[in-house]
Amino acid sequence: MSRIRATFFDPTGNRYGIPTYPWRIAPPHLLTLRQLAARGLRPGGQDVQAQVMWRSHRHGAPGVRVAFLYDVRFALPKRTATPRQLAALAKANAARRTCPDCRKDAGYVLPRHLGTCLNCAYGPETVEPLAA
Repeated sequence: MSRIRATFFDPTGNRYGIPTYPWRIAPPHLLTLRQLAARGLRPGGQDVQAQVMWRSHRHGAPGVRVAFLYDVRFALPKRTATPRQLAALAKANAARRTCPDCRKDAGYVLPRHLGTCLNCAYGPETVEPLAA
């Protein structure tokens, strides 16, 4: 095991407070939130069980990165939205697309800095139609 991986290998949690594993070394029953979501699961109220740490060389965020892990054995199925919740979301999204000036559905979410559709803000001759 390399020196960097050995730095992040702490399965007992003595060094970091919770069990810590290097990238790709975590036990298979511990998953991140995204991995749980991909399987249609959610943490279900359980606390963070462990973490994965790795050294990042990204331009905007260099340093050590962390991903929290949850036990798949205690995960619960994702909740589905009720028909009323889905209807409320559809209504809210329609309101975000409706221009207050011309009262038309723009087909896209209106830019907040303009507050209107592009046709009302810049005129129809300056806006190119969307390709169908």
